[in-house]
Amino acid sequence: MTEQPAGQTRCGYVALLGAPNAGKSTLLNQLVGAKIAIVSPKVQTTRARVTAIAIEENSQMIFVDTPGIFAPSRRLEKAMVTAAWDGAKDSDQVVLLVDAIKGVTKDVERIMDGLEQSGRKAHLILNKIDAIKRDTLLGLAKDLTDRGIFDQVFMISALTGDGVADLRAALAKELPEGPWLYPEDQLALAPMRSLAAEITREKLFLRMNQELPYSLTVETESWEERKDGSVKINQVIYVSRANHKPIILGKGGRTIKQIGAMAREELEESLGQRVHLFLFVKVREKWTDDPERYQEMGLDFPKD
Repeated sequence: MTEQPAGQTRCGYVALLGAPNAGKSTLLNQLVGAKIAIVSPKVQTTRARVTAIAIEENSQMIFVDTPGIFAPSRRLEKAMVTAAWDGAKDSDQVVLLVDAIKGVTKDVERIMDGLEQSGRKAHLILNKIDAIKRDTLLGLAKDLTDRGIFDQVFMISALTGDGVADLRAALAKELPEGPWLYPEDQLALAPMRSLAAEITREKLFLRMNQELPYSLTVETESWEERKDGSVKINQVIYVSRANHKPIILGKGGRTIKQIGAMAREELEESLGQRVHLFLFVKVREKWTDDPERYQEMGLDFPKD
């Protein structure tokens, strides 16, 4: 049973919506105060819903970082967008994060249309305020609030943390009264095996960027706690074509060694123990049509 703090408590779910690369994962990490969601310049980095937990006084906020919402064409993309809308539907509060530099894009319009059709009110968060002129920012805020679907506006920089504390405090006050659902020291709902796979996927994105094939996934195949206090982790990087494998391996295996070293360093910091990380690259053609891979990522498999 989760131990409750003294006094009246609040608890609820807050969904973070936004277009790809709006900064949702960066914001989530700031709100929680720990690295929970992976971050990279590559669009559609977040594939499944990432659930993280933050405490603000007597309120427990359960944040759902959803995949970026866009016009999907492939099966995996459809699963990601469905996961995003499902996260919003099931939450007590909805937050729309907008990249203030890009402004109202087609994806932002698409999300606002969806909110309008569902009858949901949302909080508007304008991100990257440190990189835009004040007059432009205020004009954007007015254009968006004129839609009539936002009840509050917050201006932040997810990267620097500017304005995030005020946002967290405001969200906490609006949660429904009720007992906490999770222990105070729990920061995420995903098992460490999944988080470890996401860390490696992030390092793939950061190391390779544009060279990286979009259709890859990482799975933690085995996790062995050793008597000396270290952990041995075997992970598989699945690619959909044979010619993608040498791209990830690199000449003489140099690229995958660098990726492994980057992932191992972060895993050791997160786990507080020595990590033996072994990465394997396997070709699995049409893995994006395999329901089992979707289940591993926490996504529902689209049937069409």
